[in-house]
This record gives sequence, C-alpha cells and structure tokens, in this order.
Amino acid sequence: MNTKLVTLITVLVMAIVVGIVLLIDTPADESTTSAIIQGNDFEAAAEAVRSVGGEITHELGVIRSVGATVTVSQLERLEALPDLRIFENHGVVVAAKPGQIEPTAYPKTVWASLLHEEGITGRGVTIAMLDTGGWSHVVLNKDTRGWWRHIAQYDAILDEVLASLPIADIGPVSGVGTITNDTSGHGSHVASIAVSSEMQDRKKQEFDGVAPDALLVTARAFDAAGQGTYADVIRGIDWIVQNRELYGIRVLNCSFSAEVRSHYWDDPLNQAVMAAWQAGIVVVASAGNTGPDPMTIGVPGNVPYVITAGAMTDNYTPYDEIDDSLASFSAAGPTYEGFVKPDVLAPGGHLRGMMPNPSTIVTEHPEFFFGSTYFTMSGTSQAAAVVSGVVALMLQVEPTLSPDDVKCRLMSTAKPRADGGSVNGAASYSILQQGAGLVHAWDAAYSTDYACVNQGLDVTNDLLGVEHYGGRVHQAADGSFYLADPYDDEGDGDGILEGDGYTWTGAYLWND
Repeated sequence: MNTKLVTLITVLVMAIVVGIVLLIDTPADESTTSAIIQGNDFEAAAEAVRSVGGEITHELGVIRSVGATVTVSQLERLEALPDLRIFENHGVVVAAKPGQIEPTAYPKTVWASLLHEEGITGRGVTIAMLDTGGWSHVVLNKDTRGWWRHIAQYDAILDEVLASLPIADIGPVSGVGTITNDTSGHGSHVASIAVSSEMQDRKKQEFDGVAPDALLVTARAFDAAGQGTYADVIRGIDWIVQNRELYGIRVLNCSFSAEVRSHYWDDPLNQAVMAAWQAGIVVVASAGNTGPDPMTIGVPGNVPYVITAGAMTDNYTPYDEIDDSLASFSAAGPTYEGFVKPDVLAPGGHLRGMMPNPSTIVTEHPEFFFGSTYFTMSGTSQAAAVVSGVVALMLQVEPTLSPDDVKCRLMSTAKPRADGGSVNGAASYSILQQGAGLVHAWDAAYSTDYACVNQGLDVTNDLLGVEHYGGRVHQAADGSFYLADPYDDEGDGDGILEGDGYTWTGAYLWND
C-alpha cells in the first residue's frame, strides 16, 4: 500500500479516537448561568469564584457577595465549598402601570402642602432613586431657588458614575452635567412625584413634587422595559450605601418588586436593603401591584424593618375623600413570617408625573401622555415616591431622626381608611391592606413619638444570622388571618389601635 495513503489513514483514525475521547470527557452541559455568591466576607466570595474559574461580574460588598457568571460544573464545585451561599440572580420589575389622564393633587392629599406653606420643602435632604435612570430636566435638576440639586447619577448596569456634585460643593452657582439615561420613563416619573419643583400655582406656592427642594441622586438598575436583575439592583444599593455621606443620602426609594422565594432574611436583595437601613438610610419600598389577595407583598417590601407603601386612589376627586378607596392592585399582607404589611398608604392611583419623550412607556402608551412632558401612571411605585417625599420633609424638620424614628412617626400619625374615605363609622380596611393608614405629612413632621415600631427586632443580628424574627399575625384553621393579643407575654401580639393610628410594638424570634 502507498506509504502516504497509510499515513493519511492513520492520522484520520487518531483524530476520530481523540474526538470520541473528548466527547466522553466533556460534560454534556457547559452552559453558563448568572449567580450571586455570598461568603463570610467579600474577599472569600471573590476568591471562591476565582478558584473555580468563574467570571466575577458584580462586586456586592454590601452583602459580602459577588455576582458571577459560571458554568454548570463550576457551580457544582462552588456548591461543594464550605461557608458559601449561592443564590440565583433573579429578575426584578418596576411597580407601575399607565392610567387615565387625570392629575392627582397628591401633595394636598397627604397634607404636604401645609408644610410647603411653612417653608418645609425637603431642603438639605437627599433622596436616592434606584430605578430606570434620570432625566435631565430643569425642574428635576434644580430646586425652587434655581440651585442645582440633581447632584449625582450612577449606572449600576454599567457600574459607572455619570455625574457627581458632592453635597459639600452645592451652592447658588454650582452645577453638574447630568444626562438623560432613562429610556423607560418610570424612574423620571417617580422622581418627579417626590421632588419636582414645578409650580401648579405660583401665588399659592403649590408644587407638583412632595419635597420640591430635596436633593436628588438617581441610580439606574433597570432597562428600557423596566426589567432588572438582583445583581444590578444590589450593586446600586451598594453604591448608595458607600456614597451616602458624600451626597448626604438619607432616603432610598425602591419603586420595584420581585416574587418572594424565601424567608425575608434569606433573600440577597432584602439583605442589601436591610444593610442600607442599618447604615442609617430610610428605605421606602413599594408593596407591589399583585393585590388585593392576602400574602401578595413582594421583595423588598416584605422586609419587616423598612417602610412599605401601599396605594390608595381618590377616584378622580382629589378634594373629596368620601369616594376614596384602596387601589385594587395594591398588594396585601401578611408576610410569610407573619408581619403586618404594608405599613402605610399613599396616593398611587392615576398620578401625574414627568416623563421624557421618547421613552418606552410613552411610545407604548401615548394615550396617557400629554403636554409634551406629563404622563399619568398608577402603582405602588408612585405611592412609594409620595412617601419618600414625605420622609424628606420630616428629616428637614428634625435631621437627627433614625430610620426607626421616621417609621414610628409616619405610622403613629397615619389616618386609617375605610371604603369611601376616612373612618367615621364606616368599616375600615384591614390593617393587612392599609397598615396604619394614609400618611399625614404635617402630623408626622411635628410628631414627638419614639420607639413604636420594630421593637424586638435587631437588624445587625438578623444580617449576621444570629437570630431572625416573626410577626404576630396568625392564620386560623379556616384560612382567615387574625392579629394576636398585643398584651400576650407569650409573643403573640403585634398591633393595637391607639388614637388615630395603629402602632406596632414587637416581634418574636422565628422558630423554623
């Protein structure tokens, strides 16, 4: 046989054998997945990912974690390592939907206008909006005096600071080059509800925003469709916590929601929110738009420490509370661990806010866009923005308030609601639908209440895994929920009716 032919046949046979061996030795599925890896500290989590050859995509020091892209086999090797916790990088969505073209006088509905008349407008307090980005518009960039107040923009998806003006450098002629990176429109809408300096009536000093002089930080963690991931949202929270002193951040608005998949303390997004609360930032979260059935509160609204906002609607008559009602979409409690949620209500039905054109929401729903600037939306996203604005007003009046103090005063001064307005002989909504009731900005700002919420809870021990907590809502054999006796020493009480509002007085250690 020809020598060259023999050599060629030999080479072909060897190639086939090597191919078969590789086919046998190579795992059938080496597809990649996105995960969050948590260790005893950040470096331990990062080193674990590096040790198996995974790609670190997010540094999430706020929860001792990294986001990573790993193959199936790498994930299996990580799962075999000690002292690691692995979470799926779940999706998160913003919590709002288009509504009819009717403006709502929400600053008046929550009595913020009374504070505006006294010069209480949120000045000196920074609200961080973790959402779909920011819009470079004059009434968002500047306060009522014309001073620059949109002091920072951060993109958590790109991990990039787009604009920065430290709070120490703010003055009448200072400014920063902000950009419009909100391709969705949702973030601009909720920001305008909280802080717009647009005036409805100059003579009466009536503003569109609840806190028209508050400082604004926008952090983008959601795309044009309002979709985000745990890793991006947590990276946004991490940046906000790290830069809270640089920009004077006192309030974090979380107008988004995700499905509850675990105990509140086992969810990495919830852990990040708890860390922000621990750091002294007042976190306001939307209840979610999955109501009205019980146990529909989403993440991070199910965190017991934070202020969770449900939504009410004025039925298009903002100056007549007789026909006010709970919004049908507003999520209801209790949480899986038995906590009463939401904590308070705020206007969330058909709120007029600002939105850039073009943006995804405007393009998809032009019928709700008017005046080249304004868009009407409904949702607990909008309710959360109203509450964040109220918190800024409270902190201007008394800057030393802790997050627990703020939550206490909001709840102790809130006004319980009934179907058709305030409670005047009418049947009140359940506290699992409305919490303490509709927020009252003026009363909350001048309240002197302390230590009426989160009693028996320790956020530090919770984050460390030393102990976890349960609320005091129980489920009867027939499926109904009831609130246990608040004076029961066995740990079965959670709320009492006191004056015009409910206050919550404790929790018990969770026992699996």
